[in-house]
Order: sequence, then C-alpha cells, then structure tokens
Amino acid sequence: MPVSNDSAPDTFLMNDTTSPRLTSLSHGGGCGCKIAPGVLAGLLARSAPMQAFPNLLVGNDTADDAAVYKLNDEQAIVATTDFFMPIVDDPFDFGRIAATNALSDVYAMGGKPILALALVGMPINVLPHDVIAQVLKGGEAVCAEAGIPVAGGHSIDSVEPIYGLAALGIVHPSRVKRNAAARAGDVLVLGKPLGVGVLSAALKKDKLDAAGYKSMIDATTKLNRPGADLAQLDGVHALTDVTGFGLLGHTLELARGAKLTARIRYANLPWLPQVREFVRAGIFTGASGRNWAAYGQDVAMSAESDEARALLTDPQTSGGLLVSCAPEAVDDVLAIFRADGFSEAAIIGEMVDGASRVEVI
Repeated sequence: MPVSNDSAPDTFLMNDTTSPRLTSLSHGGGCGCKIAPGVLAGLLARSAPMQAFPNLLVGNDTADDAAVYKLNDEQAIVATTDFFMPIVDDPFDFGRIAATNALSDVYAMGGKPILALALVGMPINVLPHDVIAQVLKGGEAVCAEAGIPVAGGHSIDSVEPIYGLAALGIVHPSRVKRNAAARAGDVLVLGKPLGVGVLSAALKKDKLDAAGYKSMIDATTKLNRPGADLAQLDGVHALTDVTGFGLLGHTLELARGAKLTARIRYANLPWLPQVREFVRAGIFTGASGRNWAAYGQDVAMSAESDEARALLTDPQTSGGLLVSCAPEAVDDVLAIFRADGFSEAAIIGEMVDGASRVEVI
C-alpha cells in the first residue's frame, strides 16, 4: 500500500503481514463489481411489472439512483442501498469509500441523508477481526461527516469481503431530481474528475505511487453534498452520479430518459492525475470492455480510439454528480460546487434534439 490515511486510528498498522490484502480476496472491486449493464437489463426485463403505488415518485422504471416515496406534501423518503468488494487494501479507506458511494445516491436525488444501516459480509476466519473493525469505523467516520448515524445493519460470513450501506434521506416532493428530466439546450456539468477505475487497476498492479493513491482517496471519499443545494435550483432539470457504468453509461441514461442526444466534449473532461498515462500503458479495468459491449452501439465518437473508449467507459467508484441544467443556471451550479470544495467541476457538454444516444466530439 503506497500510503496510509492520516485519519485512520493509530491501532491499525498497514505493515501487518498477518493480514491478507483486501483486494486479493475479491474477484472485483468498487463499482467495477456491478453486473454488466447489458446483463442487468436482461435480468430486470424478466421481472414482473410493478404494481401502481401512487406515492412512489421514483421506482426502477428509469434506472434512477434511488427510490423516492412521498410521505406528505412536504416530505418524501429517499431510499437506496449500495455495497461492493474492496477497491483498496487499507480497511479504513475501504469503509470510507463504500459509505461515501452509498450516500451519493441520496444526494443525486436532491435529498439529504438522515440515517444509514451497515451491510457487512466478511470472511470471518480469514481476515483479522481488527481489520474488519477498521472497515466499519471507516464507514462510521463518513456517516459522522454527513451528520447521520449508522443505526444498525446486517452481517454475514461470506467468502469475499463486502461492505456498504442502506441509506435513507429526505427531500421535498417538488425538489426530487430524476435522471430522466433533461431538456434540449441543457448544459452538462460534472462535479468530480474521472479515472477512479484506472487508478484502482494501477494499484492492484503496484504501479500507483503515494500521490496517485491520495488523489484517488480524496476523490472517492468526498461526499456529493452539493446535490441537496443543486436540487433547490429551478434551472437544474436532471441529476445523477457517475459510477460503475462509466461516464458514457450514466450519460446515456440521461439521454434515454429524456429521449434526447447527450453531446460530450472530450477536451473538457477533468481527469485524475496519471490516469491517461496509465491507459496508454494498457492499465485499465475489465469492466470498461463490459460496459462498451453493453451500450457502445448507442455511442458515436468523432475520433474513436482505444484510449478514449477505455477512459469514457471507466467504472467510477463514488464518482461525481452529473448535472443537466438550463444555460442560465450554469453559474449558480458551478458556484454551489466550488463552495463545497469541488474545484474541478466542469462544463462537459450539452443535451440536444436527436435520438437517445451519446455523441463524443
């Protein structure tokens, strides 16, 4: 491990040779663990049609980030769950990343988290119990930062280490931000730089230095709190977060939901340090290929290359918010991001009339 997090409790030593590397115990890591989008779509297509529930404002019909259920005219509950296998070997950092990622879905609906439940699956006879405790403490630390309790949870003895949260939030019913409400003429703004999957692949190959590891941890443990403030802007029409299906996959969800074309300007995209160099050296995740196979037919690239394809399909873990907003709201959107320390938030494209697809220019 290149670096240990300074906020981790002093009792855990990263040079403890009795503990196996967390990433060595799992076949995948972070949001790269997701079932490939094409396979998932096939599985969901076999589900029975959902019954009509008048108060269910958001269900699973638009592949949105969380469910939203209206309680009354002033309150709606945002409910989501997210968990995965280790993307890093430091257990405290693993817990922080997983918790940040889970809470992001609440923020992506425009909500504010109110409590979380821990989802824990650990090889109890393989990992030292102190290591497992550090994973839990990492998640608790992020929830404390978000101002919410970890109020319970569920645990199992599993072959691979798994951690995440079931998270609940609250939002005004009129301020729910779906991923299907973009409008033609909207501007696309991305809150965080891209490349988490590439850096995680480099970490597994022992190619990531301390600076690279820090940049990855800083990005993946930064709470997407601007989502709640963005939801208050009338000019923000659609909101989602970029995670396991990569920038192309989640932008395509916006396009399909709105029945528009999303145009991404490649030169405007923000990247984490070293990401493009790693891809040129052939270091990226297998999930990139699975993502492209699932939705590449709905993507048009003006100058397609192996590098661009790997970068744009790179699975993000705890990625940034993707905002579709009216042009006159862009300054306010960027100001909200900047006020919360998202200095690399950037305008990356626009929504235009056309078929439900993504164009990269």
